[in-house]
Order: sequence, then C-alpha cells, then structure tokens
Amino acid sequence: MDYIPFVKNYSAITGIPVNLINEKGPIYSSIAEQLDIPTTNPVEIYPAEHNPEFRFISPDIVFGAVKIESTDKYIILGPVFSVPITDELVRKYMHDSATPLKYKEIIAETLASIPRLSHAQFCQHLVFLHQCVNNKEISVYELIQQRAPQSIKQNQQHVKSITDNMENNRVHNTYKFEQELFHLIQNGNVTALQNFLINNTLDLEEGKLAQTPLRHTKNLFIVTAIKAAMLGAIPGGVDTEKTYQLLDLYIQECEKLQSIEKIQALQYSMIMDFCQQAGETKMPEGISREVYTCINYICTHTNDTISVGDVAGCIQRSNSYIMKKFREELGFTIGAFITRCKLEEAKSLLTYSEKSLAEISNYLCFSSQPHFQSLFKKQYHITPLEYRKKSQKV
Repeated sequence: MDYIPFVKNYSAITGIPVNLINEKGPIYSSIAEQLDIPTTNPVEIYPAEHNPEFRFISPDIVFGAVKIESTDKYIILGPVFSVPITDELVRKYMHDSATPLKYKEIIAETLASIPRLSHAQFCQHLVFLHQCVNNKEISVYELIQQRAPQSIKQNQQHVKSITDNMENNRVHNTYKFEQELFHLIQNGNVTALQNFLINNTLDLEEGKLAQTPLRHTKNLFIVTAIKAAMLGAIPGGVDTEKTYQLLDLYIQECEKLQSIEKIQALQYSMIMDFCQQAGETKMPEGISREVYTCINYICTHTNDTISVGDVAGCIQRSNSYIMKKFREELGFTIGAFITRCKLEEAKSLLTYSEKSLAEISNYLCFSSQPHFQSLFKKQYHITPLEYRKKSQKV
C-alpha cells in the first residue's frame, strides 16, 4: 500500500495534520506540503508501550502515533487542540517543531483551521487509523485507559455501586474525598493525582440526579466537571476563559455518549486534563509570579532575538526592576538565562534534527555561527559537532 496518498486523503477529509515518518526521518507532512515549507521530524512520539498511542506535548497540544505493523513507518496525527489557538500556543508549537519564526503568520492560520477536539474525540481518530492500516480493533475506552488502567477499572466497579445505591436511595456526598481530589487538581501534580485515584475509589456522588443510571451518570459528570474547573483549575492558575472553553467541550462530549463506562473514562480524562493545565501554570517554590512569567516568556522565544527590554516588557516593568528581581531570586542575570535556554534548545536540535550548524545558529538568533560554537563549547566543554556525533538519534 502506498501510504502517502492515504495520509494525504485522511488529512484532507478530517482537517487534522498528518505526518508519515520512519525511524530515519520524515517522509511526508501535510502542514509542510500545505505551507510549502521544509518537512521536519515532529517531536519524538514514536509508540513505546502501546499501538496506537497518544501523547501530550503540553495540556493544550496533543499528538498521536500509529505504528504501521510489519513496516518501519509511523503515522503521526496532530497537532490537535482542545482550546482556541492563541499566540502563545502558536509559539510553543513552532518552538517544539523547530519551525523558523518567519513562518509564524501562515502557521498561525493553519493551526487555527484545525478542528478542536476533546481527547476522547482524538482517540477515536487513532482507533480508526489503527483499524485501517493494521486491521485491528481497539476501543476508544481502551486507548484512554493507557493513562491509568487500574484507577479506571476501579471506576467501573464504582459505577455499579452508584447504580445499586440509586435503586436503594442510599446515595450520599463525600466531602472529604472531593476536597482532596480538587486540591490535587489545583496543585497540578499529575503523578500525585494518579496515585490518589489508584488508591481511592472515584467516589463522586450528588444524590439521585435522574431517573435512569445513564442520565444520572451524565449529570454527575457535569457536576464533577464544574467543580473540577471552579475548585481546581481556576484556583490553580488556569486562565478562566480557557477553563470555560474546556468545560464546554467536555460537557458537550459527555452528552453524546450512550455508555456509562465511556462517560466514566471521559470523566477520568477530564480530571487529569484540568490537573495538567494547572501544573503548566504552577510556580516553583520561592519564585515570584513576575519572574516566573519572564522565565516562560524566554523559554518560548528562544528563536527570537530577545533583549532585557523585551523580557521587562512582558510584565510591563522597567529593565532595572526585572534585572534586580532575576538576580535576587535566581542568582544569575537575564542575559545568562537567555543564552542557556538557547544552548539547551541547540542541544535538542543537534540530537533530533539534521539542521546544519549554520541553520541552528540562525534559527536561535545567535549573532554568528562562530559565536554560537564558541558559547556552546564554553558551556558544555565539547563542540556542537562532537555533541551531535555523541548524542544524535535521528
């Protein structure tokens, strides 16, 4: 089978970007073809334990991978987004895919045209692709279980107890459990939340909310989603508008489902999503909100020429103010941090791309290739080419 026409047609029909790659590098990219830009390897998301598999590059940017069995090829689906496209998202995507800044405007238009999908909807596409190319069936429910099979299995057992309690009018609130759950979401610690759900039955009950178990489960989902958003995500620092957008998307997806088990799986996905969102905005101990905002600005602008004035401008403060704050809280200068971020990005490009030293130097806005090489060797005590030979995996 010629897979290039297949993935082209799939992308044209669904509006979802598709990449065809093998272990040597990219073969085809729908975004690259559409925009007439160089085809680059997407982020490292080859299936590891599962086929198909979906990965979160960030809570807002999702990719999926399907290994074409008996070949060395992978279909990489994405990126897809569950929230509206913002300038920050565009920059993060370009940063992660090492796309030059000159393509920002057309990349932004392209990403904005991708249909918004919940995680469950995206899993449906991966399931379908897997069936098409490998002639194997897997349910969306099974794919979502990749995130925490044991806790979802416990949720299934709890669904039965909810139904039994409804019949016997023994449903009750579990205030202590909910307080702990929403506190973990607010803290943004995904691992702690997963462990909590593994060791505790997902015990969210609100009395008899409907006459049938299915409608009750949907209503319970809606109540839980609102609480997770208002008591977890927003107090955890997630943007209010983004939280409302996600809340609407999950409730709409829940209403389409006709299976209690699938609603429970979606509920788990929703809880973990809000927790990841909060984790993205969580500040490390001892760092002020202003300095943390500046750090995020620098990390997402490594392919820009960044000045102290640019960093100060992102929080609307003076140069002297933010320079002093940086040194007080982090112990080094803004300039040193900018250089270090660019060099760390260079290490990633040397390892996972075939860009030349000149291309990397230009992409990261160093003043010249010799200057880039000199800074790299000073920082890591090895030349960029020596580092590439030692670490390259592409």
